[in-house]
Amino acid sequence: MKEFLDVVDENGIPTGETVDRETAHSKGILHRTSHVWIFRKKNGKIQILLQKRCSSKKSFPGCYDISSAGHIPAGTDYITSALRELKEELGIESKPEELIKCGDITTIANDVFFGKEFHNREFSGIFILYKDVDEQHLTLQFEEVESVLWMDIDDCIESVKNNTIKHCIAIDELMTVKNAIEKYNISQ
Repeated sequence: MKEFLDVVDENGIPTGETVDRETAHSKGILHRTSHVWIFRKKNGKIQILLQKRCSSKKSFPGCYDISSAGHIPAGTDYITSALRELKEELGIESKPEELIKCGDITTIANDVFFGKEFHNREFSGIFILYKDVDEQHLTLQFEEVESVLWMDIDDCIESVKNNTIKHCIAIDELMTVKNAIEKYNISQ
């Protein structure tokens, strides 16, 4: 069954048109995603939870990525989609008021996966979520997520900048997340 997405303008506003996900990526049509970065404070440092994408994923297999992210189905909003993805990918139940919006980012990338052109044009809502979860107690959606890893945010920034871990994380987004955590001065 095809997954349909809202076509959006440069500000992430739905145009009233929809497109199936495969067409969105083959033709480079702008659509929405939600990104949730889970964080905690441990030993005086901020840590973020990274997911390692499943090795069988078409795009960026085996790469470390955002805690939880996903395409927003047509007619759905950012929060509803973010909460659904948290539950599906990690088994985490959360409430809308626990998500803190910290920005938006537009991703434009072109690649080839399995011999097919892949044109990614995404307008993403970025959220942070304070959740001190034990990674051993998460219920991972293994067709999406191979494993998870808590990492000090500063170490993650350095690893992404220097490409010392296999990742598909945008440094601009990661810096937005760090700034949001500092701005809200969230300490538990």
